[in-house]
Amino acid sequence: MDSGLTSEQIDHFAHKLREQQAELKALDKQGASWRGPVELDQQSVGRLSRMDAMQQQEMAQAEARRRVSDLARIEMALIRVAEDEYGWCRECGEAIAYRRLEIDPAAHLCINCAR
Repeated sequence: MDSGLTSEQIDHFAHKLREQQAELKALDKQGASWRGPVELDQQSVGRLSRMDAMQQQEMAQAEARRRVSDLARIEMALIRVAEDEYGWCRECGEAIAYRRLEIDPAAHLCINCAR
């Protein structure tokens, strides 16, 4: 299927997707320690320190959930590249605008269907 994108443009987006994928996986590894259980530290200044740690833990868990979602979108986009379906709207079948893919290479809907 020809999406109107050249093979060079598709290669460009595939490269961007792989870079984003690697970056998200690296961030996930870095954030693993923040998502673990909050232990009661008897040496801390008290309740507020534990509350701060719990809040940081919740924020790290929310970021991890967002990364999982983003990684899934990237994986699906890379599958579309491999199957020569990249650049086509999954809803209406029309080509997705180059500028939209430049902003979000994992986009699977054209701007009209995304509304």
